[in-house]
Amino acid sequence: MRNLLLVSLLLPVLAMADATIPNVDLKKTADLPYLKRYDGSYIVDQVQQSFDEFSLPTSKLEKTEQLDGHNNHLYLPPQAVKLEGKLTRTIYVAPAERSPLEVIRNYQDEVTGKSGSVLFECKDEECGGDASRGADSGGDNSGMIQLLYPPNLMEQPAFTNGNCSLNSGRSSQRYAAMKMTTADNTEVHLALLAYTVKDDLYCKALNGRTVLILTTSESKPREQRMVTVVPAEDMGKGIGTDGHIALYGIYFDYDKADLKPDSKPQLEEIAKMLKADTALNVLVVGHTDNQGELAYNADLSKRRAESVVRALGKEYSIDAKRLTAQGVGMAAPVASNDAEEGRAKNRRVEIVKR
Repeated sequence: MRNLLLVSLLLPVLAMADATIPNVDLKKTADLPYLKRYDGSYIVDQVQQSFDEFSLPTSKLEKTEQLDGHNNHLYLPPQAVKLEGKLTRTIYVAPAERSPLEVIRNYQDEVTGKSGSVLFECKDEECGGDASRGADSGGDNSGMIQLLYPPNLMEQPAFTNGNCSLNSGRSSQRYAAMKMTTADNTEVHLALLAYTVKDDLYCKALNGRTVLILTTSESKPREQRMVTVVPAEDMGKGIGTDGHIALYGIYFDYDKADLKPDSKPQLEEIAKMLKADTALNVLVVGHTDNQGELAYNADLSKRRAESVVRALGKEYSIDAKRLTAQGVGMAAPVASNDAEEGRAKNRRVEIVKR
């Protein structure tokens, strides 16, 4: 009786979490600036790292002696392109009655139309490994899906569109590896995996829909931070002369406002400067590049500035009345945002005399 009661209580909760036909993009996601989406598709999940490694499969996967974290026989490509750079994984759900082949071909046309090229393509079991199960399945064989979007990266709850798109049963798999060069001369490698969702339970809204996993690696050097740490004395001189100073030694993860531990040396120098000049009150101003929406970047830069103010007060006993957090987003660039070198200069925190 207790089990029946538990099931009856859980069913309404699960029903509320069922997948739905998407009609808007997941919040805080966006298309890549150099690649259009398939018309009528919607983003249901996206994960980005500003600099990471990626192995782009360019051959059929072959069985190894290893097991993955889900106890699957691990299948890996004998041939792959080893990449480092900005890594973005995006999951799209295509409109009804669009096949994986149609979606893949449209992307191939888009890339080759920009002087790009196809490095490798395959379909179904010809790709090697399992082509029918979701990314989080275990006890059998791995496949392309685990290589392109490892299930541990999925942050969407069970039965949501993002989770269902990645972890449901699949058919009609198509894969293509490509490369292209963007207008600012960044080399981009792309991995595209398209398939049809197969589900008749909590993910049934997506049954028969084509899902595309687009993984891109933008090959560019690690961000070269202009000055790692500005000493307190130099900060004081800069503020005395110009009324402000830009700092590049305060670090945040991509799209996050939490201070990273390696920000500590620069925070210590800010505190030292403020303690040496007790009459100095300042604005702590967050700045971003132009990647993303205007309002979102303004909010993100404000939250980052607030994190700096909190740290100075909590960890270094600086009076909060002397500090004001301000975020201006992309509104005050010091360099062009057309290339990564300029965007890196624009991502900064400034200390401004109040």
